[in-house]
Amino acid sequence: MSVPAQSSTAPPARTALGNRPFRLTVPPVSGVLRPRLLLTGVGVTLGAFLLFCWGLTIGDYPVAFTDVIRALWGSGDAGTVIVVQDLRLPRALVGLLVGVAFGVSGAVFQTMTRNPLASPDMIGLTEGAGTAVVAAVVLGWTGGLGLSTLGLLGALATALLVYALAWKGGATGYRIILVGIGVSWICSSATNFLVARGNRFEAEAALGWLVGNLNGRTWSQVDSLAIALAVLLPITLGMGRWMRTLMLGDDVAAGLGTPVQSVRLALLLAGVGLVAFGTAAAGPVAFVALACPQIAQRLAGTSSPPPLVSGLTGALVVLGSDLLAREAIPGTELPVGIVTGALGAPVLLWLLIRVNRAGSGG
Repeated sequence: MSVPAQSSTAPPARTALGNRPFRLTVPPVSGVLRPRLLLTGVGVTLGAFLLFCWGLTIGDYPVAFTDVIRALWGSGDAGTVIVVQDLRLPRALVGLLVGVAFGVSGAVFQTMTRNPLASPDMIGLTEGAGTAVVAAVVLGWTGGLGLSTLGLLGALATALLVYALAWKGGATGYRIILVGIGVSWICSSATNFLVARGNRFEAEAALGWLVGNLNGRTWSQVDSLAIALAVLLPITLGMGRWMRTLMLGDDVAAGLGTPVQSVRLALLLAGVGLVAFGTAAAGPVAFVALACPQIAQRLAGTSSPPPLVSGLTGALVVLGSDLLAREAIPGTELPVGIVTGALGAPVLLWLLIRVNRAGSGG
């Protein structure tokens, strides 16, 4: 039985969450509306907000969820307001902002290199920032600079070293990953040497920071991280169009008018800034930058990790992991990096298997 001719030319049915192009006359704007991406962002944001408020209820002085909501607006019992806003809010805000910083940074590197394994964890940026901060803690060589500035300088120096070593008539994503893995091990070895050289108290302080920790966060860390995000996040999102063209390959991107090497360097610097300030505030929280962009991409159904949704997913993961770290073992408060490491390791194994099956792995 032959198939009717008209069936082969019939337009595909539009799904409820299908992408819809739009064009406005005033202002003259056109684009594609992605309902699934929008709904994913809203859902992840609501989840992160609920975990954010839930974390504020936990402590030696229990606070009801509704009282936390009121205390955030400065109303309710005065003692509750002091506990929530002065004692617990800095920790929660650092967790939220660190998750956003790591998630967006991971999306930038994975899009820039066109490789789901590329993240600040894998190419040595968090290790470079960690080496700089540990050197300041153990050796006392701060030079009058804060830990955030030292972390930024360490990550920036590592990124420039990776970029320079990967340069061969241009810096491709594959070479950046391979060089970054080698530089990462060098930085890890240097950090281990510094910890072994320090005395007991310096080593304990360095190790407590190296696993990723939200304990004892203060408003000064919130302020520096918030300022960094306020500057770097709009810059990163503003380069979203060029990020998408880089996914097509260097030759195609250049043919579409993208200054490939300039954009790659700008994205590298923006991603370095995000991960450096996040690492300086809470330490190298493992696997957030690697796993969250992949989670966001699959939830949103996009061809590449969406930066903003990746950041919101990072906030959700860090806040959720912090709750597990505080409640999993009664009477013991684990560093958040231990939980993210335990949750992220299976994601890394899955990505390795998937990339290898696709023929682009090692």
